[in-house]
Amino acid sequence: MLRDCINLRMGTTLAAGERTAVDDIRRQIEQPGPFVTLFFCSPSYDLPQLGARLVDAFPGGVMGCTSAGQIGPTGFQRGGITAVSIGKDAVRVTPYAMGPLRLASTQAAAIGAKVRAQRDASKWPNAFGFLLIDGLSLSEERVASSLFHALGDVPFIGGSAGDDLAFKETFVFADGEFHRDAAVLLLFETSLPVRTLKLQHFAPTGVRMVITGADPDRRIVTEINGEPAAKAYARLIGRSVDELTAEIFAQHPVMLKLGRDYYVRSIQRMNPDGTLTFFCAIEAGIVLHLGRGVDVIEAIEASFSAGGTKPQLVLGCDCILRRLELEQRGIDRCVGELMAEYHVFGFSTYGEQYAGVHVNQTFTGVSLGAEDT
Repeated sequence: MLRDCINLRMGTTLAAGERTAVDDIRRQIEQPGPFVTLFFCSPSYDLPQLGARLVDAFPGGVMGCTSAGQIGPTGFQRGGITAVSIGKDAVRVTPYAMGPLRLASTQAAAIGAKVRAQRDASKWPNAFGFLLIDGLSLSEERVASSLFHALGDVPFIGGSAGDDLAFKETFVFADGEFHRDAAVLLLFETSLPVRTLKLQHFAPTGVRMVITGADPDRRIVTEINGEPAAKAYARLIGRSVDELTAEIFAQHPVMLKLGRDYYVRSIQRMNPDGTLTFFCAIEAGIVLHLGRGVDVIEAIEASFSAGGTKPQLVLGCDCILRRLELEQRGIDRCVGELMAEYHVFGFSTYGEQYAGVHVNQTFTGVSLGAEDT
């Protein structure tokens, strides 16, 4: 039996053509009454054409971004488009576009003021923000921190747009167009129960390392423990430098302790000069901890079913490195089916945001509504 039902429909398509793909999605998610549309897509489409067709098909408001894969009714998906329509009777969604991101501090302050002025807590007592941001802008830390301070008691989570691991261009869709060097904060207001989630299946080991050389602006680490970064990291995980791949980085993340909690700081790639490029900003002098894996399925079930209820919808941002690890272990299908069972709609990201912090190899999300279990 449903409590406070959300009118929502989820759909997915692998159609290659923009017209066919949008028509396919519209057949699956169109619903009576006004609704907003949220989508995630492969960057392989002609994005200007795709954007125009999405606006024509969904006049009630459409937001989204490019991805490194999607999560939807069939679990994990590569390529195509995944979308959800959400009826406006139970949820009000207001987009706030940001860009260029060098102006993030000023823009975040203005957004915070607008949110406080426009909030209708009597009708919509619960609120949260959902941030989508250019995943190659190197601006996530600044944007997340600025919004955290500007929004006050309104929590938000987010994800960095992807481009199927090409690492060339990522785009956010706002105001009817795809944009680079941009972000959009979606303010969700509702009377339904809301709960933010941060899920990672790693715990710190006793192995510590000190960053002794770094270029923070480019997220590059040159030295660890006084040694060339790649050589030191490979030695600590018991591998050779030649074995360092995205899959190996996904299996052996490093973690940063902030307060009492640990946050993953993932390595994106090894560079030809033996340095390491990270997905997050990294500075000389910080101490990192090598992570070890815990049971990912148990972690998902414990997080999603907290309180004894199943959510009607989970908006989720799941790091692409988590997915690569699951694929390497051969359990991606099982985990994808579990996410579909818990009504997860989201995408594989180049980074995640939670409580004003930019993280990696983490699932951040918002649980919306509840079903009796």
